[in-house]
Amino acid sequence: MPVAPWTEAPANLAAAQPPEAPATAPAVEAVIPPAPAETPPAADGTAPGNTTSATAAKAAAETAVTDPTQYADLFARMRAGFKLDDGVDAKAIDQQLRWYANNPDYLQRSFGRSDLYLYHIVTELEARGMPLELALLPVVESAFEPYAYSRARATGLWQFIPGTGSRYGLRQDWWYDGRRDIVESTRAALDYLQSLHDEFNGDWLLAIAAYNCGELIVERSVAMNRAAGRPIDFWDLWLPKETRAYVPKLLAMRRLVSDPHAYGLEITPVANQPYFARVSTGGQISLKVAAQIAGITPDELYELNPAFHRWATDPVGPYYLLLPVDAADVFTQNLAQLSSDQLLGVTQYTVKRGDSVASVAEHFHTTANVIRELNDLPEGRLTVGDDLRVPADAELPAKVVLAAARVDGKVRGRRPHVLIVRHGDTLYSIARRNRIDVDTLAAMNGMQAGDSLRAGQRIQVASAGGSSRHARSHRRVVYTVRSGDTVAGIAQLFQCSVPQIVAWNGLGPNPHLHAGQKLRIHVVRHS
Repeated sequence: MPVAPWTEAPANLAAAQPPEAPATAPAVEAVIPPAPAETPPAADGTAPGNTTSATAAKAAAETAVTDPTQYADLFARMRAGFKLDDGVDAKAIDQQLRWYANNPDYLQRSFGRSDLYLYHIVTELEARGMPLELALLPVVESAFEPYAYSRARATGLWQFIPGTGSRYGLRQDWWYDGRRDIVESTRAALDYLQSLHDEFNGDWLLAIAAYNCGELIVERSVAMNRAAGRPIDFWDLWLPKETRAYVPKLLAMRRLVSDPHAYGLEITPVANQPYFARVSTGGQISLKVAAQIAGITPDELYELNPAFHRWATDPVGPYYLLLPVDAADVFTQNLAQLSSDQLLGVTQYTVKRGDSVASVAEHFHTTANVIRELNDLPEGRLTVGDDLRVPADAELPAKVVLAAARVDGKVRGRRPHVLIVRHGDTLYSIARRNRIDVDTLAAMNGMQAGDSLRAGQRIQVASAGGSSRHARSHRRVVYTVRSGDTVAGIAQLFQCSVPQIVAWNGLGPNPHLHAGQKLRIHVVRHS
């Protein structure tokens, strides 16, 4: 990721997997035996015994793709544009290959999600003459989960942190986060990679390393080696542990995609055609209304437009949405038939005695800011009898709720404040001392309010950097389990713990999830 590591992804690939998201279709079918093949792939990425010569394979990899439409399978088109040299006999690449081969579910989820985005990324790389292996970088960064979020506050397919995102033109505000915009974040990532490639004199491995840990670290390491008369290629530099694994992860993915059968895997072909089209909205529009007039579900719309983390698009733009190709025309036709209020999906509400902006917002499942934005309201009380414009339905998918909460400052990467239980302490006494609701305190620690404590036990109370005077509450969302989901993966997505999910849902000690199962999740927010 740009500058900061994706800390929720496995630093060592033997660690936990990234957060889950729905796969559009199972894209990888595992056919491997329990252990990976002992014979490593050849240096040119071909399988042992493959009749294709290493020279021919290398020549094919260096041949420019003059007619991308000649390929039915997008992966075949990508292979023709592979340019990186992974001929080095590096144990680090083999280590990552073994992990991938032994974890086909990870690949299935990653490539399943990539169906939506991969054609666009490959097309943009080709237009710039860049190595098509870089289209696989989101597998390493985010497992192609656009809502992936790290403790370093990196987000999106390409895992931009806020500063680097702003540096490359990715606007981030209350309505919109360009780091999750599929088109804009891809443009920014390729701009950054090209800049790094130029800075490091055409060395793509150094550029990729710098994308992970930042150019300053790579520059200093190169300068140290040069001063000592040592080689300055990636394999001879001193770099952070994660970066030393990061480049081999991408090179291992290159070998795997080059010849999946060599590692006992079968990658289902992806159609070499665009999945989405970019369609003008002409102005702000409710995401639910947009989904309805396009004939798709809100979840599908948010997966293609994850940059919008509210009930509607940003009033100041961008005024476009990504839609499945076959939904674009019907959307455009229906769009022209709607009034501005219909586009926003707003209805009228008459203010009653005792109403406040906050209470109206809560009633309509939205925020006070939205009510004020829709009605150009100044600060102060409402007037009984006034008509307010309110969102007819502002319910959001669970992942979008979490993304919005982070922007609101309700869920930030603060380190938890932990206290040591003293003799005689109870959850009630700790909650009272820290001005926290006891049910909230119990949920934060995966417990029930009546559970007993033992002296020396560690209890999470609040978040460092927050004020203990502010009580924490939880917005409950319902998450629908998808194929391949694990409790650990869901816990990573919502930044809670496995014991919390177990406690909230009354699960057993070793829970096994099934697709379609509903889980209650408490998204932390601060009052």
